[in-house]
Amino acid sequence: MKINKTEFVISAVKPHQYPESEFPEFALAGRSNVGKSSFINKMLNRKALARISSKPGKTQLLNFFNINDLLYFVDVPGYGYAKVSKTERAAWGKMIETYLTTREQLQAVILLVDLRHAPSNDDIMMYDFLKHYNIPAIIVATKADKIKKSQLQKHIKVVRDTLQIEEEDTLIIFSSETGQGKEEAWAAIEGFLS
Repeated sequence: MKINKTEFVISAVKPHQYPESEFPEFALAGRSNVGKSSFINKMLNRKALARISSKPGKTQLLNFFNINDLLYFVDVPGYGYAKVSKTERAAWGKMIETYLTTREQLQAVILLVDLRHAPSNDDIMMYDFLKHYNIPAIIVATKADKIKKSQLQKHIKVVRDTLQIEEEDTLIIFSSETGQGKEEAWAAIEGFLS
């Protein structure tokens, strides 16, 4: 996809704050330090549209990004971050669940996992949640550039087996450093637009 326009639109907590638009939406979910901001920036050819923080758990709201007046990326708070109170985590959980289960514009969730490690229990719970609610998933395994070529297939198999990825869901190997997987990710997203 040729990116002509990208803009941050709004941070929302409750449904009445979501943008009033018919554009299809793609939510980005994953652990706090999985590289969601880097993924967004790489996909949109921007250096700092989504702010990358050295402190995980920075995203605390649903952040809507308009792309080409055609679709939205919705960055949701990262999960599995320890330095947040239980109450705060529960509030995030509710906010994310409400969005994922009630938003008609949501086409798919881009679930980011770190290719270097087996998916965490939180990753598995998130994937199971998506399957339970019949929400399509595009699984993006990030940080591929950090793995030796000879080890790649082993790591891919661990991600597939741990999540028990279903046949209809795409698994994309991605690196925000090299751009590997960017075309495949856009192809998967565009598959929902036609």
